[in-house]
Amino acid sequence: MPGKRVRRRETEGSDGPDRPDGPDVETVLDELYVTPPSDFVGRREVWAAAARTSGRGDDARAIRGARRPTLAAWAANLLLRSRPEESRQFLQLGESLREAYRTLDPGGLKELSDQRRRVVAALSREAAGLARTAGQPLSGPVLQEVESTLRAVLADADAARRWSGGRLETALAPPSTFSSDTEASAVAPATAKRPTRATAKPSAPAKGKRSGPAEAPAASTRGREGKDELAERRRERQLRLEREQRLTQAREAAEAAERRLDDRRAEAEDADASLRRTRDHRDRARRQVSAAEQQLRKAREALERAQEQVSRAEGQVGRAEGQAGHAEEDLDRAEQEQRQAEERRRTATAALTEAEREARDAARAVHRLSRSHGD
Repeated sequence: MPGKRVRRRETEGSDGPDRPDGPDVETVLDELYVTPPSDFVGRREVWAAAARTSGRGDDARAIRGARRPTLAAWAANLLLRSRPEESRQFLQLGESLREAYRTLDPGGLKELSDQRRRVVAALSREAAGLARTAGQPLSGPVLQEVESTLRAVLADADAARRWSGGRLETALAPPSTFSSDTEASAVAPATAKRPTRATAKPSAPAKGKRSGPAEAPAASTRGREGKDELAERRRERQLRLEREQRLTQAREAAEAAERRLDDRRAEAEDADASLRRTRDHRDRARRQVSAAEQQLRKAREALERAQEQVSRAEGQVGRAEGQAGHAEEDLDRAEQEQRQAEERRRTATAALTEAEREARDAARAVHRLSRSHGD
């Protein structure tokens, strides 16, 4: 029976063993079977490689031989390891139930059956919560497999031993009645008390009394009545047991149907919430499309205005280019006229210089002539 929770690795998420030589194979297997199934194979290969590296070939082969559990089996293993005290009490309840079936105690059976339904429902919810916390929420069918496993643990001693090891690979199915060994034990008390038929021996008459011929028929009648009464009690007890079993199965079926109904209601509520979110998203998308269309219209209008402005600007550019061409022609003519004027100016300057020289020469000639005449 498990008495402690499996220790989680202190360095969560690391890929190698915590110690140079690694933990023992039992510790590794305990951890593997509470590892979410989606991570099981990767963790198994890491531990097997670590064992091979440290020279522990047998441990490596044992680790590699571990089979990945189903989601329901993993949830049952996780419940056992995470809730050791509740699991211990649950196993004790199974022992009490099987003992009640062996002794055919109707009162004890009814009380324990009611307790079984409550405990199975509570532990199933606990397993679902643990799985959800570990990032592996359980669907309705998987949760039913967890409940089936817990009922099997209560009804069958071998199933209880398998679950208490904490390494289930698949979900367990409860027997239609309690396990064959307990069922045989349940029938045994009735058959063991059944009187065997023996050959009647005449008893010696007591002294002073005569045995009359009517005594033997009376004793035979009393024996038959005792046998019939015992058989009737056994039949009534068996009928009560069968009624209890049918009632238990009917209650479990009703509880399962109620849980399925709750699941369907939850799924319907989720679907409604998803539909509301989808509608809200659609409405937002429609508003965004409308806003985008308005922006597109404005952009197109701005583009048209810009194209008109570009056309006007191109016309202005054409006219400016024409004006610039005329201006260049005027500039060319003006520069040519300027060159011609500069040439005329140079010619006039040279003529003026020559005239001034001639005037100076004439003035000097006049001056000389005047002096000569005076003398």
